[in-house]
Amino acid sequence: MKTTFTNILLSVMAAVAFAIAGIAITQPTDASAATMSYNKIHKVAKAQLGKPYGWGSTGPSRFDCSGLTSYVYKKGASKKIPRTAQAQYNKFKHVSYKNIKKGDLVFFGGSKRSISHVGLYVGKGKMIDSQNRGVVTEAVHAPWWHAVGYARVGNLQ
Repeated sequence: MKTTFTNILLSVMAAVAFAIAGIAITQPTDASAATMSYNKIHKVAKAQLGKPYGWGSTGPSRFDCSGLTSYVYKKGASKKIPRTAQAQYNKFKHVSYKNIKKGDLVFFGGSKRSISHVGLYVGKGKMIDSQNRGVVTEAVHAPWWHAVGYARVGNLQ
């Protein structure tokens, strides 16, 4: 009886171990799940160029700044990010301007505690953002913006 019970228990444990191993093999790792394509994000952002600004708007016909960045990440990378510029700034890992990459978020305002604007970095010192002129491409360091910080949403390829 004791031998039969031990054999059954070992069989069940082996079956569970194999099932868990099978699930682990078929599921994406954290690194691959977190990898997003900059090209997809950029394509979605570029498609919004020229659309009008709308305070509190999240698209698809008009956007405010954080509505645009949340829309772009949702549609281009299936990644939900916080709704407001301040919440986006608070959520993600900050990087220095010298380490900024395409797809990173660029934040503006009076200080780290009063973020009032966000844009999507697209390279060569430029970003796509939504502001009073609508969705445009412009310089990150334009005289009318005070850059406060930069953040990486995830691993972009």
